[in-house]
Amino acid sequence: METPWGLVGMVSSREVMGGSADGTGPRKIGFLLLPQFSMLSFFNAVETLRVANRIAARDLYSWHVFSSDGGPVAASNGMTVVAEAGIAAIPHFPAVFVCTSFEPERCESRALLAWLRRLDRQGACLGAMETGAYILARAGLLAGYRATLHWENAPAFVERFPEVEVTNALFEVDRNRLTCSGGTASLDLMLHMIAADHGRDLSVAVSEMLLHTRVRTADDHRRMALGQHLSVRHPRLLRVVEAMHEHLEEPLGLDALARMGGMSRRQLERLFRLHLGETPTGYYLKLRLRRARQFIEQTDMRVLDISLACGFTSAPYFSRAYRAQFGCTPREDRQRFRCDGARTGRLGGAVLGEVGR
Repeated sequence: METPWGLVGMVSSREVMGGSADGTGPRKIGFLLLPQFSMLSFFNAVETLRVANRIAARDLYSWHVFSSDGGPVAASNGMTVVAEAGIAAIPHFPAVFVCTSFEPERCESRALLAWLRRLDRQGACLGAMETGAYILARAGLLAGYRATLHWENAPAFVERFPEVEVTNALFEVDRNRLTCSGGTASLDLMLHMIAADHGRDLSVAVSEMLLHTRVRTADDHRRMALGQHLSVRHPRLLRVVEAMHEHLEEPLGLDALARMGGMSRRQLERLFRLHLGETPTGYYLKLRLRRARQFIEQTDMRVLDISLACGFTSAPYFSRAYRAQFGCTPREDRQRFRCDGARTGRLGGAVLGEVGR
């Protein structure tokens, strides 16, 4: 028999998320807030559940805030949220979302990972918002699952956790794992849950109350369309730029790119100068260097491995190109980021713009 999660082939949310003992009380959802968590992701999730309760005129959901030590937690915007309890005081809970943002590895501890593993053994539903997937993966709880996270952190995550099937979806529901890419995607994930639990009509009503004009599905992408991002509508040029993004580790030659765009090399160069203000070679190099900077700032990969992962076969050339682009060598940039990140909690690699952070 098809379950309420039928749209994505999941089991019933009542089964995986838990409710009261008699099945009539509110669904209990815990939010584990870790330092520098995204306030936007957290509030979007909680407010969506609150509005569902208001429209239904009864408590369909209850939300509970935890922290590692039971103390208040500061978000990335500097605001502080008071926790109800620390993880040591919560031996079991039906559903918990891990909420993080910048540098989730700094929030990791043996006690935290052990607590998540214990919840999993008890059959809890475990979720993650933005970069919370990193904590679940470090606990070994995403191996063999589909998952998503913020697009800025995805390339480094894929390199570090190849056993996880990372997608470009806004959110993913795979058995008893629920992940979303952060920002407004947490709202969409909650709307999906509400629709599965109480029907599409309530989900749409909540969406309208929140002025969210379209209930997005898991298939919606995390980032705006490439043409919108670049303010370019030329289809052949966009096809070439998309190919560049897809071939950063093994860069394509200009002749191959021109063929993919259905044009001559001279036409390709003219279109890049006209619409993007630089040569195809220069644009491609910047894409690869930006990816390299994400690896520098978000992973502990060796500089040599990063250069190879971004299509540079010569380490000295990579270092020179990196310095020319960012004003410092890869090693100097990593050291600067470690110092600045500890002070501000700010990722230095957001060179392609940010979404919902």
